[in-house]
Amino acid sequence: MKPTPYPDCPSLLYDRPAERVLRITMARGKMNAMDFEFHHAMTTVWQAIEDDDSVSVVILTGQGRAFSAGGDFALEQKVVDEFEWRARMWKDGRNLVRNLMHFSKPLISAINGAAAGGGLAAALLADVSIAARSAKIVDGHVRLGVAAGDHAAIIWPLLCGMAKAKYYLLSGDPLNGEEAERIGLVSMCVDDDRLQDTALQVALKLAQGSPSALRWTKLAMNNWMQLAWPIFENSLALEILGFSGPDVVEGLKAYEERRPPAFNPRSPV
Repeated sequence: MKPTPYPDCPSLLYDRPAERVLRITMARGKMNAMDFEFHHAMTTVWQAIEDDDSVSVVILTGQGRAFSAGGDFALEQKVVDEFEWRARMWKDGRNLVRNLMHFSKPLISAINGAAAGGGLAAALLADVSIAARSAKIVDGHVRLGVAAGDHAAIIWPLLCGMAKAKYYLLSGDPLNGEEAERIGLVSMCVDDDRLQDTALQVALKLAQGSPSALRWTKLAMNNWMQLAWPIFENSLALEILGFSGPDVVEGLKAYEERRPPAFNPRSPV
């Protein structure tokens, strides 16, 4: 049952699997791809939960076989075509990361299947990230023809080190759950059929803890990301700048035609 203060978005489903535990399930089509309404709800929901005294811990997951495949094609095309949409997505992307960083309650991501874009940002900015063995984690910005800007620069180097972060962000190669755990990108990897139960077990453990101790520990540790905030601002601005250039036009066309992109090797950058 959806508490009334939360965003009234059909792509976000709310339930209470246990006392003081809220579960948010992303649900939009077979891949839970985001339109603007979905993305904006993911940006604004955290303050609503912050103000809900009945919630101590949150689990974020996806419906069906995917966590969230990121922005849908129609949204990406709008961002390419119109300055207004580029400005909207710059603001929304910035607020998503900022609101997740300032969200004080423990957040657990249960990563089932494909995770990219805004969904991946929430998954990796969670305090405890649990990936199914078959999860497919990919930051595909460079394959689209834009900079990896929606969250990666602020958190990937902290999680898995600069060498691994640069490799995966520059190549756009996907990682399964086991590899993500091995390099430290996620907290743990479990068998697919244990994902939801494991997430709930962790949530119950945290829900029994001292709220002030947990939240103040999280606040202190998130200062590492605060230090990296100017890096994130730069990466997000460069991503949005890329949406006004020629590479993303080819990237989107290649995506729609299900072929590798053929970017012009000569660049003024």
